[in-house]
Amino acid sequence: MDLTRSLSDVVALIAGLVSVLAPFFWASDVNAADQPLLLLGALLVVSALWAILGAGGASSWVTAAFGALLFVSPWAFGFDGHASAAWTAWIAGAVTVVVGLLTTLQVRGRTAVNA
Repeated sequence: MDLTRSLSDVVALIAGLVSVLAPFFWASDVNAADQPLLLLGALLVVSALWAILGAGGASSWVTAAFGALLFVSPWAFGFDGHASAAWTAWIAGAVTVVVGLLTTLQVRGRTAVNA
C-alpha cells in the first residue's frame, strides 16, 4: 500500500465529508449551495472510500478534478455571496486539488525513477 496515496485519499475523504455536512451546520437559507456541495462532496467521499478500501479507486487526477469543480462551484452556481458556503467550497476544493496534484506528481516522479 502506498502511504502517500492513502494519505491523499484520507484528505479527500475528510474534505468530502466537510462539504457534505457543512450545509446542515449553516442552518441558513443558502439553498443554491446545498446541492453542489452535497453532490461534489459525495463524489469525493465515494471516490476516496473506493480507493481506501482497495477497490482501485479514482486516480489522483480525478480527485483533483473533483476538487477543482468544488472550488469553482460558488461562482458557477451563484453562492459566492454567501460566506460560509463559498469558503467551505473554496477551502475544501483547494485542499483537494493541492493534495491530488502533489500525489500525482510524486507517483509520476517515482515511476520515472524506477523506469
